[in-house]
Amino acid sequence: MAAQHIEPHLVMADEQGNIYDDERLLMVCRRGAQWGLPRPDELMPLPEESEFFLLPGRQAVGLDPETGEIVPPEGEAQLAVAAFAAPAHTLSAHPAYASNPDAPLLPLFAYGAIGFARGRFYICARKVDTDQRQVFNRIPRHRIEQGARRLLQDYPKNRLVRHILDNCVARYDCPAARNFALGRYEAPLPSSRSCNARCVGCISAQDKDSPVAVTPQCRLAFTPEPAEVAEVMRIHAGRESRAPIYSFGQGCEGDPLMNPDLLEESIKLFRSGGGLGTINCNTNASRPDAVARLADAGLTSMRVSINSARPTLYHRYYRPADYSLDDVCASIREARSRGIFVSLNLLFFPGITDTEEELEALARMVGENGVSMIQWRNLNIDPEWYFDLMKRDMEDGGKLELSPSMGLTQFMKRLKKLCPWLRHGYFNPYVGEKAELTAPMPGTWNLPEPRAKEGALAPGESAETDLE
Repeated sequence: MAAQHIEPHLVMADEQGNIYDDERLLMVCRRGAQWGLPRPDELMPLPEESEFFLLPGRQAVGLDPETGEIVPPEGEAQLAVAAFAAPAHTLSAHPAYASNPDAPLLPLFAYGAIGFARGRFYICARKVDTDQRQVFNRIPRHRIEQGARRLLQDYPKNRLVRHILDNCVARYDCPAARNFALGRYEAPLPSSRSCNARCVGCISAQDKDSPVAVTPQCRLAFTPEPAEVAEVMRIHAGRESRAPIYSFGQGCEGDPLMNPDLLEESIKLFRSGGGLGTINCNTNASRPDAVARLADAGLTSMRVSINSARPTLYHRYYRPADYSLDDVCASIREARSRGIFVSLNLLFFPGITDTEEELEALARMVGENGVSMIQWRNLNIDPEWYFDLMKRDMEDGGKLELSPSMGLTQFMKRLKKLCPWLRHGYFNPYVGEKAELTAPMPGTWNLPEPRAKEGALAPGESAETDLE
């Protein structure tokens, strides 16, 4: 629940990494081009397992309540600080700071506004999922390592098992890989070395001329055989019997739809042997024909990543090589018509996503194509770099339209009113072998007409909206 009547102070750091708060200045946050104090409905205590980031070349600033001016702190601690929120939380504002002309590009993480009050840190964020699958603070490290060693000993010839455990667990501490080692929740199935998008913020591969010097992960260096993929699924099914999920499309790979033959055969091998559980594909959804084949083979759910439901902004970020946002929507329709549970992996960016223009475009994408769920993630990218990229002039000379930010909570509520069947969350849900769908079939939904008075309720409608 959001904290009320909290006025956090500015948080800053010195060059040695010591973090301080300034009791004279109030925390200021940023949503696109808007700077201001946090909204009462978005402040929450910093969740466990969150991280602090020091922002090089960026001066901390706060609001002086006596003068109403935004000013830097006094003293040696001048460095801006941000927070990376623990999984299941979505950041609703970026930190405000003044960048030096030579400030380096920030690494590919999400940067949340953070302040300090009443003896604890607060961030601008919302908890959007109650699932505990990526909470590890009460699990001893040796349990994960023990599980990894046992699997490596039992399956020495499976290259995918070795990649997940030796690379994803030992090298990158990937949450999905750690869960595979523990035999719980959702197992990763990396399979693709290539991608047909060139995402500006790709976390596993960048163009040679990209200003991003280092990616958080390295791209998968081999293509597994269907038998290896199916064996990983069987291993996980034998250890997680309550609600097993198996997911193609991980951070260490390209897009899984680039190799539909491999996925189709892997799924058939697993299902033909009586394999149960939810088989999911995290994808850019660029190939409707591949989606149809996987649905017929036994795919259960599909998570489609987007940064925007508006074509111009989508193409600026994804830079697709051989597809468009229209193809993405066609894939979603194909999936929904074949009984697939479709989620959008919405890469939320405060000040661009939570606007009137995006609300209408997203509601249309959800309703017209039969989307069942939004997974509210943040875009991992330098906030200033991304905002500058999105706001530049259109090719036709037009300008990016950006109405004022309404905030994450209000955006979620209004989207839910337009699409009342929609689920909100953060993780891929377990939906069994075949999902029960309430999302409308493609072509059966129309955007509701705006009400004469904004905020007016229909007869019998509750003033409270369930965000699930």
